[in-house]
Amino acid sequence: MSPLARLADLLALRRSMVGLLAMVVLVGMGEKLAERFLPLYIVALGGTAYAVGLLGALDNLLSALYSIPGGYLAERLGARRALLIFNLLAMAGYGVVILVPTWSAVLVGAVLFLSWSAISLPATMGLVAEVLPQSRRTMGVSMHSLVRRVPMALGPVIGGVLIDAFGTSRGVRLAFIGALVMALVAIVLQQALIRDTPRAATPTKRVRLRDLAAPWRVLGPDLRHLLYSDVLIRFCEQIPYAFVVLWCLERISQPVTAAQFGLLTAIEMATAVLVYIPVAYLADRGRKKPFVAVTFVFFTLFPLVLMLSQSFWPLAAAFVVRGLKEFGDATRKALILDLAPDDRKAITFGVYYFLRDVVVSVAAFGGAWLWSLDPRVNLLTAAGFGAAGTLWFVLRGRDLPAAPQRSAVARSAEP
Repeated sequence: MSPLARLADLLALRRSMVGLLAMVVLVGMGEKLAERFLPLYIVALGGTAYAVGLLGALDNLLSALYSIPGGYLAERLGARRALLIFNLLAMAGYGVVILVPTWSAVLVGAVLFLSWSAISLPATMGLVAEVLPQSRRTMGVSMHSLVRRVPMALGPVIGGVLIDAFGTSRGVRLAFIGALVMALVAIVLQQALIRDTPRAATPTKRVRLRDLAAPWRVLGPDLRHLLYSDVLIRFCEQIPYAFVVLWCLERISQPVTAAQFGLLTAIEMATAVLVYIPVAYLADRGRKKPFVAVTFVFFTLFPLVLMLSQSFWPLAAAFVVRGLKEFGDATRKALILDLAPDDRKAITFGVYYFLRDVVVSVAAFGGAWLWSLDPRVNLLTAAGFGAAGTLWFVLRGRDLPAAPQRSAVARSAEP
C-alpha cells in the first residue's frame, strides 16, 4: 500500500465517508456561523431570558423528537436520500430567519435548522456502521466528530467578527445567508460521493410499529445503563449551555467580546481535535469504558472551572476543559453501535437519542429558572448532575473487549 493509502486506511476513509465528511464541514460551518450567538440575537430582538431558555429546550426536545424519524428514514430510504431531505429542512429554517427578523421567527426557524444535527445523526452513524467493520468504527466515528469540530471552531470566530463589524442583528442574518449557500454546495457533494447502501427487500419490517410505540424495548440492559448515565451527564451539559455566552460576555468581572468568545470556542474545538485520533486508535484496540468514564469527568469539571473564571485567560483554561469532554464521546457512540443489533443500528441509535433527549429537554428550560436565581446556582447544579452520571457509569456501565483487528490487505479490499 502507498503511504497515502495507508493514511486513508488509518483514518478509516472510504468514498462514502469522504462524502459524509464534506457534508459535515459545509453544513456544520453554515450552522455554527450563527448558532452560538442565537441567545444574543434573541435578546437583541426583544426576547427575554425565558425565550433563550426555550431555544435551548427546543434544541434538546427536537433532538429527541427527530431521532426516531431520522433513524426510520435512514433505514427506509438509505443514508444518501435521507441526508438530502434533512439538508433541505435546514435550508428552509435558514430562510425563515433571514426573511423574518423577529425573535419568534428565530424559534420557528430553529424547528427546522436545529433539526439537521439531530435528524441526520442516526443516518450518519448507520452509514459509518455499514461502511466500516467493527474494528474501525471508533476511528470512523472519531473522524466524523473531528471534522465536525472544524466548523465548530471556525464558525463562531467568523460569526463573532460579523457581529462585531455589523452589529448583532445584521451580523447574524449575514451568517445565515452564508449558511444557506454552504448547505446548497453540501447537497451537491453529498449526492455525488455518498453511495446508496443496499436496502432489504422489505426494509420497513426491520422497524416494527410496536418499537416506535414503546421505543425502550429496542434497548437491551447494557444500552439502558449507558443511557441512564448519559442522561445525567447531558443534564450537566445542558443546564448552563445556552447561558455560557451570557456568562462570558456579561456576567464576569472582565467580560470578553464576541470575537474573543469565538476564539474561546476555537480553543475548545482545537483541544477536541488533538485528542480524537489517538483516543480512537487506542479505543479500537482496547476497552472502551475507561475512555467514556474520563469524558464524563470532564463534563462534570467544566461548569466548576467556568464558575471560577472571571477574565479571558482563565476562560481559555475552562474551554480547554470543555474541549477535553470530547475525549471519549466518539467511543461512547461506537459503543452504542456495537451494542445495537447488526440489522437495526440506525433505528437503535435514533431510539437511544430519542429517549435521552426527551428527558434532557427539560434541563435547558430548568436552567433558565436556575439562572434567574443565580448563575452560580445554575453551574453548581450542573456539576452535581455530572458527578451522579459519572458514578452511575463507573458502577453499572458495561465494558466491551476489543474487536479483532483485520489485516491491511483485507481492509484495503473494503469499499
